[in-house]
Amino acid sequence: LRKPILDSLSKTPYTPQETSTISVKSTLESLLSIESPVKDFALACALLSSSRCSTHELLTWIPSQLSTAAEIAFSDLSQAYNDALPGHEKRNLAGELLPEILPVLKDKIKESSIDKSDETDEFSAASARAPVGFAILAAYQFRWFVSQIEYPDLGKMIILVVPCALTCLDHWSPEVKGQGMISFIQVAKNVKAVELDSYGDVILDACCQNIASDDEIWQYVVEMSVLLVTCIQRDNPRSLWFEKMLNEMLSHLERQPRNKERRVAWLKLIEPIFNSIGLLILAHIRRIFPLFFQWMHVDDDETILLVLKRVQTVVRLTWLRHTPYVERLLDELVVLFKEAALRKAREAIRTDICNLLIMLQQCKGLQFERAWNKHQDDPNLTSLACNLSASRE
Repeated sequence: LRKPILDSLSKTPYTPQETSTISVKSTLESLLSIESPVKDFALACALLSSSRCSTHELLTWIPSQLSTAAEIAFSDLSQAYNDALPGHEKRNLAGELLPEILPVLKDKIKESSIDKSDETDEFSAASARAPVGFAILAAYQFRWFVSQIEYPDLGKMIILVVPCALTCLDHWSPEVKGQGMISFIQVAKNVKAVELDSYGDVILDACCQNIASDDEIWQYVVEMSVLLVTCIQRDNPRSLWFEKMLNEMLSHLERQPRNKERRVAWLKLIEPIFNSIGLLILAHIRRIFPLFFQWMHVDDDETILLVLKRVQTVVRLTWLRHTPYVERLLDELVVLFKEAALRKAREAIRTDICNLLIMLQQCKGLQFERAWNKHQDDPNLTSLACNLSASRE
């Protein structure tokens, strides 16, 4: 299986980037050599396949046909392995190799990590010990192996996977961190909550420590954090981890409220935390609503529609009890209803606003009516007024 891949690899043009201190092609050739064991062949396939989902300079030179050849070869090896097993027993070859491979990858990643016990150990010192490129390759290989294993097999390997994933998150390179985050996302989706209990606090602390991540991995850290905290703290809405995580995220968003990618990712992914803590969202209302009000009027229809959906969630879960924002929310929605006339998503925005106002009308009663009185005769709100009147009947 290895010879066709090695032949194709040798014909593939490769010019290392000037900033690179390692040769990825040489690394692959070493892993594919005749003397190498099966685990090295698997590591080569993992690296070649990983190039599909990477834009990093270390992997972008790998052509798609070489990635495909590696994936087919590993699949053929897995089939041959299972055919050799007695009876009809089926095993996951990637999972079988994990105990041998993960300690090696973890050590590779750790080589260029910052030594936190040494106050003088910065990025340059860490990279001097070992080029960070090796950690990046190892992180991609790790993520690939984890992605090959699903429920229920992944739960049996948590003792191997979690320490390696935490090592990725602890690294200074965003590229390494990102692969660790993707691995944790796979874990959260494919293990039972009880299987993570013994690592719960350590994992959630790592999530919080990484929330202030670079733009390119913000979506991963939010998705990872939301999935893990709702999994690990599933029956404990009063958990301090929910509070700490939300506070960290909100602090980061408050510092960069105009960053479209960050706000869109957060608005898309935060819903499970809202649903998990329910009425306790009220403790964060004074930070959430100012952001919502600002985002309602950005030049981005996607953000506006997402904000309206999240406001609906907050209203549904809390009925805005004991909050000072009912009148302000109504006023902001009225302004947005008028602004929507010039937007492409006009109908969708106005429909969501109408649904929201009906929810407010139902849950706030007289308080809503008093706030609505100043708007009900506005000629630009005739259709809205008609819908509200109909909902009263």
